Amino acid sequence: MPQSSEPVCSFCDLMHGSAEVSMCYEDADVVAFMDVQPVNAGHVLVVPRKHYEGLDDIPHDLAMHLFEVAMELAPVVKQVAGADGMNVVVNSGAAGGQDVFHYHVHVIPRTPDDGFDIPLPFPGSGMPDRTVLDVHAARIIAAFRDPMAVKKRVERRTGERREPRS
Repeated sequence: MPQSSEPVCSFCDLMHGSAEVSMCYEDADVVAFMDVQPVNAGHVLVVPRKHYEGLDDIPHDLAMHLFEVAMELAPVVKQVAGADGMNVVVNSGAAGGQDVFHYHVHVIPRTPDDGFDIPLPFPGSGMPDRTVLDVHAARIIAAFRDPMAVKKRVERRTGERREPRS
């Protein structure tokens, strides 16, 4: 049997019927289903039907649609789970805590004593000198205004790639 060069994606497999999945939302571009390793009962994953690995490659409009769906589901999940709070989280890249490399949004109902934590401010970080913060802010502003960066953001938002003029 020939080996497939396609990487294995458990979310793609689920959407193609490889295992049971408990769907709670579906439209033409997005599905939402119950996480099989939930932080708390009611933990939902909002996932694009088409495979995108992370923040770097998902089209802007689709990412916004996922967040719209997450925001619509969040109050319903909170009510059904009897939660006191919510986390809406994206982990992108291994260093960002992503373990399934198919872009997705976590909708997590929270209770005061559930033991889950996303500690911010991070206990291991110190308060940097204001000049360090100002330098980082200036670098972000400059990169954000860079004409090539602007072009890439527009292409990502619109899905258009413009050919250079001769």
